[in-house]
Amino acid sequence: MTDSAPASPFDFTEEEIEAARVLFQRQATFVMGAAKLEQLPEPDLPEIAFAGRSNVGKSSLINGLVGMNKLARASNEPGRTREVNFFDLDGKMRLVDLPGYGWAKASKTTVKKFQDLGRDYLRGRVTLKRVYLLIDSRHGLKSVDTEALDALDLAAVSYQIVLTKADKIKAHERVSVAEKTLKAISKRPAAFPAVAVTSSEKGFGLPELRAEIMRTTGAEL
Repeated sequence: MTDSAPASPFDFTEEEIEAARVLFQRQATFVMGAAKLEQLPEPDLPEIAFAGRSNVGKSSLINGLVGMNKLARASNEPGRTREVNFFDLDGKMRLVDLPGYGWAKASKTTVKKFQDLGRDYLRGRVTLKRVYLLIDSRHGLKSVDTEALDALDLAAVSYQIVLTKADKIKAHERVSVAEKTLKAISKRPAAFPAVAVTSSEKGFGLPELRAEIMRTTGAEL
């Protein structure tokens, strides 16, 4: 395995990378967890959301983006994120952690309740700028991810694939899985035509993802 950073699919200037670094170093705080649609905070800030299978690394990615170890709670217990969790970044935007899917041990009733909450959020959130769908780079897109892709297309919400844990595979494998993933989503109507390759543990891919989020939300310092 190698820890060298993969090439980025994004075209950012050094100034954009630096501005995003400064923005994401500002104070990030947990706002609330919503278990019902009516509990959501007022849609008064641009939001970007993170979705993915349980244990794909959503909490680690959020923590890595803001440079904090415990902002989002990571857990070894699949399916622990059963609310829509909101984090405020210096009053500029909200980062939203959606309930995970693919739970092995949760009841069907529980799964449906929290997946429906996520879908309701996606359909009705006017300030939602993009969803980042996290996929474990070691495994690529699986059949269980198809339902999430379909739901995002149906909601007509712009979404982008983020490959996580890319430090766990070799450089040529990163290129291969990114190419296969991009091809798999190429005809999906709401998919953003680029795949981010990241490692929360090693930090690569995060500077470009911060810049992409900053650009997407229109947030300014």
